[in-house]
Amino acid sequence: QVQLVESGGGFVRAGGSLTLSCAASGDLATPNRMGWFRQAPGKERAGVASIHSDYSIVYADSVKGRFTISKDNAKNTLYLQMNSLKPEDTAMYYCAARPGGGWPTLRRSEYNYWGQGTQVTVSS
Repeated sequence: QVQLVESGGGFVRAGGSLTLSCAASGDLATPNRMGWFRQAPGKERAGVASIHSDYSIVYADSVKGRFTISKDNAKNTLYLQMNSLKPEDTAMYYCAARPGGGWPTLRRSEYNYWGQGTQVTVSS
């Protein structure tokens, strides 16, 4: 079992920045993949960024150049640095993981553990 707890969401103005954190615990074996997803009201959950244990990374086109995914293995923590935020970034953000995952991916079906979510609201 893997437990994931997100934090760092909040209310910011367009153009501002936020950093999300995801604290992982439990049996997160290597290799693995971890990722960030988001879901706005009335829309499906969509992948934002993913990082494999070999540090390969993929980003959604909508966030390339603005968001950075990273991890601190010593702290068992995943991060999402979000810069130049736009109102369309408003969503509930979820951390996800899959022990044994072979590559980074933005497909939600390729993850089997999920956090509870943290809300990000960007005003215009």
